[in-house]
Amino acid sequence: MIPALSQVGDRMFQLTGVRAIMKDIIETLRSGAGREFINLSAGNPVLLPEVEQLWRDCTAELLASSEYSEVVCRYGSSQGYQPLIEAVLEDFNQRYGLNYSDRNVLITGGSQALYFLAANALGGYTQSGDLKQIVLPLSPDYTGYGGMTLEPESLKAYQPHLEINEKTHRFKYHPDFSKLEINAQTGFVLFSRPSNPSGNLLSDEEVEKIAAMAAPHSVLVFVDSAYAAPYPALNYAPMTPIFGENIVHCMSLSKAGLPGERVGIALGDERIIQVLEAFLTNLCLHSSRYGQAIAARAIRSGALAELSETVIRPHYQAKFATLESALDEAMPDSVPWYLHQGEGSIFGWLWLKDLPMTDWEFYQRLKAVGVILVPGDAFFPGLREAWDHTQQCFRISLTADHGEIAIAMQRLAEVARQVYG
Repeated sequence: MIPALSQVGDRMFQLTGVRAIMKDIIETLRSGAGREFINLSAGNPVLLPEVEQLWRDCTAELLASSEYSEVVCRYGSSQGYQPLIEAVLEDFNQRYGLNYSDRNVLITGGSQALYFLAANALGGYTQSGDLKQIVLPLSPDYTGYGGMTLEPESLKAYQPHLEINEKTHRFKYHPDFSKLEINAQTGFVLFSRPSNPSGNLLSDEEVEKIAAMAAPHSVLVFVDSAYAAPYPALNYAPMTPIFGENIVHCMSLSKAGLPGERVGIALGDERIIQVLEAFLTNLCLHSSRYGQAIAARAIRSGALAELSETVIRPHYQAKFATLESALDEAMPDSVPWYLHQGEGSIFGWLWLKDLPMTDWEFYQRLKAVGVILVPGDAFFPGLREAWDHTQQCFRISLTADHGEIAIAMQRLAEVARQVYG
C-alpha cells in the first residue's frame, strides 16, 4: 500500500541537502566491490579515547546511583532535566558573567530539533496571512536548515562578501551588510558559528551588528554554536559567545562526543524559551533524559570543558593543518583553488574557482580515484539567485587520519590538473 501524503508529509519525505548525497555515498561504498575509498564525507565525530572514557565514567556513576530510576523510569519536565539545566546555568553564569535563571534554558533532542521548533514557531505564515522569513545572513551554511521549515518559501539566504588572498590560496566569507535585510517581515535570523560547512567564524563585531539590525524589529537571532566554546570548543580562532536580549544561544553536545543521545541546549529570553517548550511538549513531551543526566555530570565536574580544549580542539586543528599543507604542496599553480581559512568545525571547505564542470561531476571524478567528499551545492539552502560559486565548492571531513587526508589531496590535485587542462 502506498500512503497518500499531505503537503507537509510530502515535504518531510523528501531527502534534502547532504542527506540526498549521503545516499549516493552509502551506495558507492556498498557497491565498491572490495575497492578501498578514502571517505572524507563523514560528519560523525572521531571516537577519541579520552572523550569516550568520560562518557563511560559518567554512565557508570549514573548506573550506580539512586538517580538512575528517576532518569530512566519516570517522565520529566518538558523543559529538560533539572540537574543539567542547573549545571549549564552555573557554568555559563560564572564563565560569561551572566545572570540567567532556569527560565532561560531549554533542553531539546539535539539542536536540529531546536531549529525545527523555531522555524515553525517564528517562520512561515502568520494568522493574517503574512509570510515571516527565516534569514540566513551568510551563505553557505548548515545544510540541515533547508529541511527545518514546513514552509520552504520562508527560508531566505544572502550571498556573502568574499575576502580572497591570491598569494596564499586562502579565502574567507563575511556577511554582506550592504545587501542583508532584516525587517518587520523577518521571523528570525539564524547562522552557525563556527560554520558547518566552511569553518567560517563570524567576528564578535559581525554578530553584534546583526543583533543590532534585528533588535528594532523585535527579531530574534539564533546562533548555532554546535562547534563553539566552551564545549566542544572547536574554534581555532579566538571567539567569545555573544549574549543579548534578542540572541538565543544554541548548543549541541554531538561534537563533544555524544551525538547518539541528541542533546541540544538553548539559552535565551524566557518568553521565547516558553514558546519553544510548548512546541516541544506537543511534539514529544520531553527529550531523552539519559543523555541529559550524564551530560550534567560531565559539565558540572568541568571535565567536558577541559577535554574540549585539551583533546577535541587540538585533534581537529592538527587535521586541518595536515589538509592545508597537503593542498599547498600538491595543488598545481594552473588551478585557481582556495581553501577557506581554518577558523573552526571539523571540516575544510575548498573552492575551485571557474571549475569547468559541476561540483557533482567533479565528485564523480574523485570517486573514480577512490576519494569521497561532499559536493558543496547542498550547503546553500535558501539562496534564491543563481551563483556559480555554489557548484564550485567541496566539504572535506577532518575525521580521516593524517595519512589518508594527505593521499586524498594528492589525488584531488591530480584530478584538478586534468580537469583544468
